Amino acid sequence: MDSFKNSKGFLPVSPEDMREQGIEQLDFVYVIGDAYVDHPSFGHAIISRILQAHGYTVGILSQPDWKRDDSITALGRPRLGFLVSAGNMDSCVNHYSVSKKRRSTDAYTPGGEMGKRPDHATAVYGNLIRRTYRDVPIIIGGIEASLRRMAHYDYWTDSFKRSLLLDSQADLISYGMGEKSIVEIADALAAGIPVSDITFIPGTVYRTRDISGVYDAIELPSYEEMKADKSLYARSFAIQNENTDFCNGKALVEGYPNGVYVVQNPPQPPLTTQEMDDVYALPYMRTYHPSYEEKGGVPAIAEIKFSLISNRGCFGGCSFCALTFHQGRTVQARSHASILREAEMLIKEPDFKGYIHDVGGPTANFRHPSCQKQMTHGVCKNRQCLFPAPCKNLRVDHSDYLELLQKLRKLPGVKKVFVRSGIRFDYLMADPDDTFFRELVEHHISGQLKVAPEHISDAVLRRMGKPENAVYERFAAKYRKLNAQMGKNQFLVPYLMSSHPGSTLKEAVELAEYLRDLGYMPEQVQDFYPTPSTLSTVMYYTGLDPRDMKPVYVCRNPHEKAMQRALIQYRNPKNYELVHEALVKAGRMDLIGFDQKCLIRPRQTAGSPQKSNFTQSDTRKKKTIRNVHKKKEKR
Repeated sequence: MDSFKNSKGFLPVSPEDMREQGIEQLDFVYVIGDAYVDHPSFGHAIISRILQAHGYTVGILSQPDWKRDDSITALGRPRLGFLVSAGNMDSCVNHYSVSKKRRSTDAYTPGGEMGKRPDHATAVYGNLIRRTYRDVPIIIGGIEASLRRMAHYDYWTDSFKRSLLLDSQADLISYGMGEKSIVEIADALAAGIPVSDITFIPGTVYRTRDISGVYDAIELPSYEEMKADKSLYARSFAIQNENTDFCNGKALVEGYPNGVYVVQNPPQPPLTTQEMDDVYALPYMRTYHPSYEEKGGVPAIAEIKFSLISNRGCFGGCSFCALTFHQGRTVQARSHASILREAEMLIKEPDFKGYIHDVGGPTANFRHPSCQKQMTHGVCKNRQCLFPAPCKNLRVDHSDYLELLQKLRKLPGVKKVFVRSGIRFDYLMADPDDTFFRELVEHHISGQLKVAPEHISDAVLRRMGKPENAVYERFAAKYRKLNAQMGKNQFLVPYLMSSHPGSTLKEAVELAEYLRDLGYMPEQVQDFYPTPSTLSTVMYYTGLDPRDMKPVYVCRNPHEKAMQRALIQYRNPKNYELVHEALVKAGRMDLIGFDQKCLIRPRQTAGSPQKSNFTQSDTRKKKTIRNVHKKKEKR
């Protein structure tokens, strides 16, 4: 990346920047698969600014050309080590849709250009560094490294892979969010401790040939054993999933051929509120590096520029989500003062229009740990806080979040404060006080509220770790009631997922019937995506649920996946053939006909005019919508 005359305040990205900042040799060179965006929504910005705050110099080497060995030498040899991250997303998720088709754009690259990072970027960058600098420590981190820290199933190659620590030739993995562990690693290296001896830091993974000194560890099945027997991987992952808490998590040991072991230390403690505030008070430039201006900037900034992160961690426990594995189940929150300070910075931005787009995190309405004992005893290993029903010890309280939103609404220059990140509706319904629900509907919805019931079949929902459908039904009814009371016409947009483990064509048809009765066809459907280190991905690979080791039906056939997806959008004429085939295979020919309960009409006979799959009532609805738009245009 070329230097830029207005790059003052950013970390060095070139030798010229180093000279201008009086740096002869950097302590760390941070290699990232994303563009350089100095904003706290980007992991590389947080880690580099934290190191800077502790007196270390860090240079950013963004999207080096992995096909050229010399690309890694642009900032010289670092004094202490290389830091490597694929970026804010797993590089393969970034590159491919669930059908493994190459995406056309990359929101984390200047101009949205695709192809500026390799697949499995962390491993590729690590090997690139190791070929050039044989003895410089390499520390890998970020979401890709965190979720691939032990042996794992890789959907894109359909293979069982080793720990990324080995495939990248790195020395350490800093897993999770990494703010605490990266400082401890830096201090150890600065003190002259060889990287091979840095085996004592929580939140890290290292390799060794001697596990005699690993205290109170659980030895997992070896890589070769799991590769030969998928059920052993399911058991291993169940153990890993039970040891993600800083209080009660144990060290985990995974064996590899030739006497090599990968050791995962217990997690770091969650950040305190003050520590969270300190992270967000660092001197971020809050935008992308100015050298990207000529390409139109970095598209991803638009999603977060006028949004506020208020928390991290999630005790929701959805099977298909990796948050438990990455951020942990203990919710951590920033103070009101910290968030309000950041909001005041947003207001001063010249292009701020008065709208704060979001205030939240992984789950917007979680602002504190789920129960009092978590901070001293840790989260329960074999129980979830919300699934299958809210725990009796769950502390349900929206008052702090509500107070925060009220304060933000009152700031001069703020017209609206929206909540667009996930609202956990079962937690909301567990609150006996509906004040927050009322204010959410009255003040914080931008025309539609997006929530994630994911499915309506309780059998599938159990595999997903989601509440039974009746909870969503009660939530939707109350949402409609509150809107009616307030004279509002705000929509509810449910996120739905097809082909999740446990979903057969039978359950997919049930979902289509539910949507028929609701009179709703979603514009978007998420086909289940097996990303690394989730319970659902382990089900997909092994055919077993790690929680009870019972067999689970898994839809792996691309054609059946297409049918399940098409059923959710059965009204779309393009999906007619797939829906027809699915109904025939499911033995639901009763849903093909002219009755109001039918999903589609019979096939057209030869010589008859071709008609769409829509009913007359659909046509009337379309005409009504067109007339409403025409009236609005005339006004």
